[in-house]
Formats: sequence, C-alpha cells, structure tokens
Amino acid sequence: MSRIVVVTGGTRGIGAAIAARFRAAGDRVHAPGRADCDVTDEDAVARYFEELGPVDVLVNNAGISASAPLAKTSLEQWRTQFEVNATGAFLCTRAVLPGMRSRDTGRIVTVASTASHIGYRYTAGYTASKHAAVGLMRATAAEVTGTGVTANAVCPAFVRTDMTAASVARIRERTGRDEADAEAALAAASPLGRLLEPDEVAHAVAFFAAPEAAAINGQTLVLDGGGIQS
Repeated sequence: MSRIVVVTGGTRGIGAAIAARFRAAGDRVHAPGRADCDVTDEDAVARYFEELGPVDVLVNNAGISASAPLAKTSLEQWRTQFEVNATGAFLCTRAVLPGMRSRDTGRIVTVASTASHIGYRYTAGYTASKHAAVGLMRATAAEVTGTGVTANAVCPAFVRTDMTAASVARIRERTGRDEADAEAALAAASPLGRLLEPDEVAHAVAFFAAPEAAAINGQTLVLDGGGIQS
C-alpha cells in the first residue's frame, strides 16, 4: 500500500537518499527543503502540513551543524542549531501527530546522531540539540505507547554528505592536514573506521518505518560499528 511520506531536509545528502528509498518502495514522497518548508517557522510548518493532508510517515531529517570550542560558540550558533535540529523536529511532529493518533497508525523517525548519546569536542550546540531531538522522540513515544503510532530515532556516525565535507574543510583549515587525513580523523571517531554512506542511514530509517516495526517504539538505532550501546 502506497503511503504518504514526508522527509524534511530531503533535497540532498541523507534526506535525498531516504526520499529515494521510499519512492523506490512505491510510496508518495514529499521531500521539502528550507524553501518549501522552513522547519523553524511555526506558521510555515502548520501551513505546509495542513495543505498536504494526512501523513503516514514523518522523517525529521532537517539538520545543521557548526563547530567551535564552547567558549567561542556564539549564542546565535547555539540558537540556530537548536531551532533546526530540535525545534524543527518538534514543530513537524506536533503537526502530524494528531492525524496519526486519530487514524491509529503512523511512523515518526528522527535522524539524530551519535552526538545524541555522547559528547564530542567543539560541538556543544550540535550535541545538545541532538540530545534534545532524541529526548523529544522519547517523550513522543511515551505518549503513543499502545497505539498504532511509533516514534524512533536513527543515530549515525559521520556520513558522507555536504555537512561532513564542511567538517573536513574545517579540519584542513585548522590543522593543515590534507583532505584524506582530515576525513580519516572523522572516520576514526567510530569503530566503523570509515564514513557511512547516505543509503545506510536510509535503510535504517526504512526499517523503523516498516509496517512490521509496529512493536518498536521509543528506540534509538546507532550506526557506528558498535561503539555506543543504546
């Protein structure tokens, strides 16, 4: 049965891979970028989902990151990451949840990060906002326990995306390493020893969204090769 799937931040990287996977399965996929639906704008989110109608699967994928030592992290950087990574997930979840509850069916999957489980240096805003996104998922899961709606999160290590490429560029700028060495430094942050590919994250999201995953609620699936036990 074809489902209505919304993947926020779905125009590139992980979001594009997730959208492609659902389309390949025959689902009707909407993959809004910021120009289509600014997830930090309460009115814009409300309009988008009202015009769209019932949603069967919501993937909270829109996200941003910034890197700086805590003492040099600006309030604007802190707030911006929270607005996109946490508030965006909240607004979109709030928009679809009543309809899912009324139909007693639905899947909400949040793309978080290994940073939602542990702290990384120079990522105070990102780490804190991803912790908040997972906390939101768990609170949502508690509210829908025993219904046909589930909420879960996928938590990958570094993925080969534009966001990671920006992190590689920052390492090169600050340390003088070449691109290969800078990428290897990120890959070494997880036991996997390499960057994940977007399709690997998309597979995990599709797993949580599957009809057969109805008994899985309030869980995090960590993709890092076994370093974090969730």
